[in-house]
Amino acid sequence: MKPGLIFDLDGTLVDSLQGIAASLNHGLSLAGQATHPLEAVRGFIGNGAKVLVRRGAPKEADAGLLDAIGAAFAAHYDVHLPAGTLVYDGIQALLESLQSRGYPLAVLSNKPHAFTVRMVAGMFPNIHFAAVLGQRAGIPHKPDPTGALEIAATLGVAPADCIVIGDSTMDLETAHHAGMRAIAVTWGFHDRGRLIEAGAEVIVTDPAGLLEAIADFSGSARPPAC
Repeated sequence: MKPGLIFDLDGTLVDSLQGIAASLNHGLSLAGQATHPLEAVRGFIGNGAKVLVRRGAPKEADAGLLDAIGAAFAAHYDVHLPAGTLVYDGIQALLESLQSRGYPLAVLSNKPHAFTVRMVAGMFPNIHFAAVLGQRAGIPHKPDPTGALEIAATLGVAPADCIVIGDSTMDLETAHHAGMRAIAVTWGFHDRGRLIEAGAEVIVTDPAGLLEAIADFSGSARPPAC
């Protein structure tokens, strides 16, 4: 059986930086707080919406202010996320190729679950993902392995036969905690240096390289050298 492929969403399948930054800055502005440039927001992303807001808000912000910013962010993002999100070049063709080859596909994101499901359905209407999970109440988010292990069970694939594919150290930690293999991509929110420091064994720079790495994994129990 082919390995189960568990993709991260933001920074791996889609470039959502513009949309996230616009909505975060909208929430901050409504609350009378300073906004941030794109590159600063890039560093806030990866641990879910609540952490995004906390990182973007002033250090002295209390719970009431954080809740107000978070609510404004979510309301704005709900309306504007399609305009602020783009599929990375080559990803659609990659997913179509993997689907045609019979790989079980899934998405695991720290983005709120409703936004994750909506984004995947809107961006990839012709791709069948057997599981699409975002951040859900009462379920710990990545790097906790709960979501990844839930997906493995849904796919009917042993954790050791799953590959987590993502752009961040969070994804690498998730794979480690879940007993899964990992492939890191460089076109997202964490640069190559951070990925190497986090122990990435396989790093790819484009979707064509990702397809090759997945094929290499499929034919070997051990990851190929970088």
